[in-house]
Amino acid sequence: MSHGPRFEPRRRPRKTSLGVAALVVILLTARACSDGNTEHETNTPASVTESLPAGEHGIRRVVDGDTLLLQDGSRVRLLGVDTPETVKPDTPPEPWGAEASEFTHEFLAGGTVRLEFDRERVDSYGRYLAYAWVGDLLLNEELLRAGLGRPLLQFNYSNSMKTRFRKAADEARREERGIWSLERPPTNRKAA
Repeated sequence: MSHGPRFEPRRRPRKTSLGVAALVVILLTARACSDGNTEHETNTPASVTESLPAGEHGIRRVVDGDTLLLQDGSRVRLLGVDTPETVKPDTPPEPWGAEASEFTHEFLAGGTVRLEFDRERVDSYGRYLAYAWVGDLLLNEELLRAGLGRPLLQFNYSNSMKTRFRKAADEARREERGIWSLERPPTNRKAA
């Protein structure tokens, strides 16, 4: 007794190779977009897993107002401050970005910085998140006080530092320094 044509179940094509290819593309894209640097000085996963100790570190160069490259190749993103972009690919430098970069360069003219860390040590781009001190002065705060950045208060770091950063930015805003002298100051757009 026949019940009609016999159906052979179709085999589903394996998606493993497609999934692996998609993952590789995503990882390569994320690495290429990590911080707008076209040079190949990014942290490798191995260097990020090795903990960068708090304390004194030599500076290789200032990438922009809120990002440093240390002598050992580690990238440091200043915690709690967002300066205007100067090195983002296919994007013209933002107003006050060159001044923020120059401020950071001059602040670190001695060639060393003392780094301190908070709750989160590394961002999604593999950069260390830190407070950068020279003597008793905190670069993160001084950039805000000079009006060369906006405070990033939505992230998981010390409430006392958030208060310091808010006060420094409020002072710059009242005095219309730097970005606060613009008719339309830039908005926060970074995720670190």
